[in-house]
Amino acid sequence: MDNEERAMLEDLIWLNAVIATELIQITENTSQILRKQAPPATCLAEHRSLRETALAIAEKYRQNTALGPHLQGHQ
Repeated sequence: MDNEERAMLEDLIWLNAVIATELIQITENTSQILRKQAPPATCLAEHRSLRETALAIAEKYRQNTALGPHLQGHQ
């Protein structure tokens, strides 16, 4: 694998992690709207863990981006 292919794969991995974290947030927001209350605590804890995993994957290939601070702002 040459450097260009490696860079492309790193970009795709990072972008997929961003998409995953945003989908998790959309799921939480939709659940809250439909339930007219916060999602169950177990779901929030599991989603937090999934976001942390996605962030760790993203930061493995691209450190110090806006993704970490952005995810900390999610409620």
